[in-house]
Amino acid sequence: MGRVLACRRGELPNGKMKYLQIDGNDILLANIDGTYYAVSDICNHAGANLHEGKINGKHITCPWHKAVWDVTTGELVHFPVRLRPLRVYKVIVDGDAVYVEV
Repeated sequence: MGRVLACRRGELPNGKMKYLQIDGNDILLANIDGTYYAVSDICNHAGANLHEGKINGKHITCPWHKAVWDVTTGELVHFPVRLRPLRVYKVIVDGDAVYVEV
């Protein structure tokens, strides 16, 4: 599909996240210290929507079973069982526009 406008920089403050659905992909977009990151919004443990969880720094906690993910890398940070990383999407900032590449 290519590059899709996700938001304007002012629409997503530092430490906040936003849910996007682009071309059938559920995506979590997060602003971490002025840098934007995009990962799959679906926890691969049981299918929870991560945007319904809590973000603390660069870590998002799954609302169902408390798996902790690093939104900057998609890697699992904490959970009793090993899970595969979340899919990571490329984010492009062009002026005031924030795009996600799908």
